[in-house]
Amino acid sequence: MFNQYKTFISQYLSINSIEWSLFQSRLSIKQYAKGDTILHQGDVCNELYFINRGLARGYIIDENGKDFTWGIFFNDSRAHMSNIFVVEYDSFLRQSPSSIYIEALEECEIIAVSFDDVQFLYSRLKKGERFGRLMAEEAYSYLHNMTIDRQTKSAKQRFDKFVQETPHLLDKVPQYHIATFLGITPQHLSRLKKEKNINICE
Repeated sequence: MFNQYKTFISQYLSINSIEWSLFQSRLSIKQYAKGDTILHQGDVCNELYFINRGLARGYIIDENGKDFTWGIFFNDSRAHMSNIFVVEYDSFLRQSPSSIYIEALEECEIIAVSFDDVQFLYSRLKKGERFGRLMAEEAYSYLHNMTIDRQTKSAKQRFDKFVQETPHLLDKVPQYHIATFLGITPQHLSRLKKEKNINICE
């Protein structure tokens, strides 16, 4: 049940059987049904989740009750570290209240490791510290690029990039969530998809 996790980590670190045995001993499996809330805004994100199977999203609710998709989490050949790990990283690092919600968009199987166990692994495995640094770098790069894209790219450019990098999500994620993730209205998204003759689930 942890094979995907081991394969993913092996892309970044060379770990022997003893190191993996220690790492695996701190892992657990969690199941979430479609629509389940994985993390509530205001709660501390005290676990780091790796998606074995399924699809989730992080979102923010404004003072008017409108929600905006912050991130989409999935695990396949097109995913990178920021997609595969379901986490409110700032909350996790600082052990402070989360600013986002995370929900399962479909049934999810997730591998969990607690904040305390991550600290334990850092103290026992130098390679664990290196993996943590890589995650921090990836999280910063993701937020940096997302911010730059929002400020410098047109709606069409952002949509084209989304289609190019994650076309399979068009059939999995509701149109409204995709629109708020791209920072555009659902109506604008409809016009863009019509230009490309693309159908998106509603």
